[in-house]
Amino acid sequence: MKRSKRYLELAGKIDRSVEYSLEEAVKLLKQTSSAKFDETVELALRLGVDPRHADQMVRGTVALPHGTGKSVRVLVLTKDDNLEKARQAGADFIGLDDMIEKIQSGWMDFDVVVASPDVMSKVGKLGKILGTRGLMPNPKSGTVSADVGNAVREIKAGKIDFRVDKRGIIHTGVGKVSFSEDKIVDNIKAFVAMVIKLRPATAKGAYLETISLSSTMGPGIFLDRAFSTYKL
Repeated sequence: MKRSKRYLELAGKIDRSVEYSLEEAVKLLKQTSSAKFDETVELALRLGVDPRHADQMVRGTVALPHGTGKSVRVLVLTKDDNLEKARQAGADFIGLDDMIEKIQSGWMDFDVVVASPDVMSKVGKLGKILGTRGLMPNPKSGTVSADVGNAVREIKAGKIDFRVDKRGIIHTGVGKVSFSEDKIVDNIKAFVAMVIKLRPATAKGAYLETISLSSTMGPGIFLDRAFSTYKL
């Protein structure tokens, strides 16, 4: 891959043979972020699991202590009393049949979909549309909930869901470069602690193989995994 002069200059500040402490890595992250926008802090974890086996699929949710720094547009598919509960919780879009029809017509101006269990029979018809984009409501990610109000509040406050891909990697955003160093450290610790907590019983050998930190447009920084003993 051909890299820009800017990228190569930034990459020159990082020793790729070194695993940096979390605090050192975050300092480097700040130094190697030079884009004209507020870049996302991205974390990539390579796990010692085989996602082809259902009992080694790592998936979960975590509430980042300081949020993601991103404004999340939440669509709630529900009915009856839950419509008002979702509205009071701050949902951006609320409805059921009308929203399903809009999605089937190509509308996708939302980031997360929450649904109450009593409407999943209708929401199921959106599987081919939402599923391919990772937006299908799912109880494991907390997006199918009888308490839609609480689900919306948690998402707006910084709750994210994640899952390992077919190569055994979890890649996610854990904040913005504009966050203070302490806030970035807190968010990373909380995320990694949750991944450790979800270690499958059938996973053998090293579970957390590598952790790489970067900004959206910046080079990767390998982290020393010693901090992964942090507990939630």
